[in-house]
Amino acid sequence: MDSEKPHPVSNPYLAGVMLGLTLLASFLFLGVGLGASAGIARFAAFAEGCVAPRHVASSEYFGAWGSNPLSYYLVVMMAGTFFGGLFSALLANRMKMRVEKGVSCSRGRRMSLALVGGIIVGFASRLAGGCTSGQALTGGALLLTGSLIFLICLFAGGYAAAYPLRRQWHD
Repeated sequence: MDSEKPHPVSNPYLAGVMLGLTLLASFLFLGVGLGASAGIARFAAFAEGCVAPRHVASSEYFGAWGSNPLSYYLVVMMAGTFFGGLFSALLANRMKMRVEKGVSCSRGRRMSLALVGGIIVGFASRLAGGCTSGQALTGGALLLTGSLIFLICLFAGGYAAAYPLRRQWHD
């Protein structure tokens, strides 16, 4: 599979239109927008429930979801996003197990930075009651002031973090 040339990436304008139509369909059929963090939190509640079901049931956070936390539309959306991305990568011959990093960055350092960043984003999304995709896509589409301010802060934070971390990627 590595010897085959990968297909070109999707047209970003077409992908944007398709994402917008997906958001519209979510509003029309489900009455809600898109997001991902609640799906991950519900999967965590399910996994913890397999080990300590009484603890999960008595938890103020997880217990409110009942005995089957996976019975929620965002869990299905999260699974669809994962398997859809996997299918797309396989179809476009872009599936490789590798760590993308700069020449001067070790594999361990890159994995550590990714882990720390993921933990921070995951914690912040649950603390805020929603993830970046929910804020940017759903809130942005509804022109919510808080979501638009969030997007400005997200990009400003990204640019601020890029400067000190750019040395990890100079190839």
